[in-house]
Amino acid sequence: MKTLHFLQCKSLFWTTACRSHPSLGTPLLSGMAPAGRLCSYRKASQQVRLAAALAGLGSLPRPQYGSLRGFCSERGAPRRFFSFNVPPSAEFVARPVGVCTMFKLPMQATAEGLDAAFVGVPLDTGTSNRPGARFGPRHIRAESGLVRRYNPSTGADPYNSLLVADIGDVNVNLYNLKDSCRQIREGFQRIVAEGCTPLTLGGDHTITYPILQAVAEKHGPLGLVHVDAHTDTGDQALGERIYHGTPFRRCVEEGLLDCKRVVQIGIRGSSYSPDPYKYCRDQGFRVVLAEDCWQKSLVPLMAEVRKQMGEKPVYISFDIDGIDPAYAPGTGTPEIAGLTPAQALEIIRGCQGLNIVGGDLVEVAPMYDTSGGYMDQHSTVATL
Repeated sequence: MKTLHFLQCKSLFWTTACRSHPSLGTPLLSGMAPAGRLCSYRKASQQVRLAAALAGLGSLPRPQYGSLRGFCSERGAPRRFFSFNVPPSAEFVARPVGVCTMFKLPMQATAEGLDAAFVGVPLDTGTSNRPGARFGPRHIRAESGLVRRYNPSTGADPYNSLLVADIGDVNVNLYNLKDSCRQIREGFQRIVAEGCTPLTLGGDHTITYPILQAVAEKHGPLGLVHVDAHTDTGDQALGERIYHGTPFRRCVEEGLLDCKRVVQIGIRGSSYSPDPYKYCRDQGFRVVLAEDCWQKSLVPLMAEVRKQMGEKPVYISFDIDGIDPAYAPGTGTPEIAGLTPAQALEIIRGCQGLNIVGGDLVEVAPMYDTSGGYMDQHSTVATL
């Protein structure tokens, strides 16, 4: 077979590679879409990269379960070894089979070599009402096995553009919240040092504070898309300045946020003062109340948010209580009259094109959702 330059290939290239190389059998090809999209060096289609390898090599070992392996080269660049993580399809591997990782992706010990990594932070000692979010990461992973590889509504095909894995949980100290924050900060410093985008499974909202310390240390003051029923900008409670109601005030005080690029969506509920949003607005935050979202599409809002965020780094923090508890009851501080799942998806899809450097889904307390239906939660994470 003649060597073909993979940057110029289309579906014919993949067809030729399949017909010409014996190591590509039916099991490997099942469920795969033909290559045909031209991508950058790091984010090239995995089928194209594998085909490029086969075009230039006499033989390759059969790829191992859950991954595709191959070489690729950019015009004028040397060949380089890549490994692509692809969740097994339930068409061929039963859903209950295997280790419980996010989307049944491979597990690895560090973020080395990854574009993005799922990481759990099982901490809920910062909660003010119902605990249980420490079990969020475990249950989100369990339910994520129901998510299939492609999103036909958006055309999203993440495993053909990003190298992703589950890197487990950051250790925490359940008896010392400040020490937990230190461990979280240090753990995320190691993740971002690898050039990897952390996608975090919480945990209560306290965890966002040390995460943003680590992410802002690398990227500078961050824009923030914050979906929540609460602003989480309190100063203190019971004499403590660190808990799940204060993370974003602590972030403001430390200069971690670019306050003119902060939007909080879905805010609602009773308050301790007649003007609970004064602090946020004084900092320059845009506060979008839940009642201003009722019976509306949020597509126009997100067009404004994209303009507000610009091209600078953005972090997404999604508290599951932003969604109405009729849809997502599994949380510690539920507030009625919240966002719908459709609006939540509009928010996340509306972030497409932003310079996203991290994100989290927090306050998932599974024991309060007796149906076990967490699909809206991890669908949000998946879209990140």
